[in-house]
Amino acid sequence: MTNKLKDKLIFAPLINENEMYWNLTEMEITIAEKTITIRSEALNRDMVCTLLMPEESDIAEPLNLLLLNDGQETASLQLKDTLYNLMRNNRIKPVLVVALHADEDRLQEYGTAGRPDFKKRGAKADLYSTFITTELLPAIAKLTALSNFESTAFAGFSLGGLSALDIAWNNSQLFNKVGVFSGSFWWRSKDLAKGYTDADRIMHSIIRESRVKPDLKIWLQTGTKDEASDRNKNGIIDSIDDTIDLIKELEQKGFTRPADVQYLEMVGGSHNTETWAKAMPKFLIWAFGR
Repeated sequence: MTNKLKDKLIFAPLINENEMYWNLTEMEITIAEKTITIRSEALNRDMVCTLLMPEESDIAEPLNLLLLNDGQETASLQLKDTLYNLMRNNRIKPVLVVALHADEDRLQEYGTAGRPDFKKRGAKADLYSTFITTELLPAIAKLTALSNFESTAFAGFSLGGLSALDIAWNNSQLFNKVGVFSGSFWWRSKDLAKGYTDADRIMHSIIRESRVKPDLKIWLQTGTKDEASDRNKNGIIDSIDDTIDLIKELEQKGFTRPADVQYLEMVGGSHNTETWAKAMPKFLIWAFGR
């Protein structure tokens, strides 16, 4: 049954070590929903999170974890129904989703840690990363009473997707997989009107400058109607151009397709939750499929 109460986080286990398995023959499952609030000292604010997971967890396999930026959009993404359908039909392994709600500071908290864009947006991205790695993940461990998950993924949409990739890239000891829906890979250090070149794209630079290839699997999605902008006038919208160029940077670091990188380009797909909801099953099956 859905729990809409926004209580302060109490470190009482949702499940225990003996309840982290469920019966694979039981196809009628219930996805439980709970809203919690975690106090972040790093961000100096309360972080609201929506938790989605199977209500009955007694199957013979470990739980997986998915962190999701822009978690306030779970309803428009139809995420609960998607999880239910995929788990009920035995398409994915059991997943705990922790959907993090953004607030009015979204443009400051999302981005690339320590590297704001040319308008100084993303100035708190380093603090958001600190919250994820030193506050949220330990809180989830206490909340679930689980010492580890089979896999831990981070995903997001648009600027939230850029944030997810940046955090996972720099903390691959904590994350196995990352999903980026219509990622804001245009994120740049220089204004278009002030001598911009493609070398000014920040996430591309982070990958290019990395000395070590992270042990990370990456899933990327764009839509052919994500936007209309075409900086270099090559007939390909920037969203797709920037994502393809990002894949090229990944390949230069030793990533291979499709083993390490998956790319989904949706014909007619737009920059909205309707498109991302349609792409979500493909991501979940990629990340947690049987």
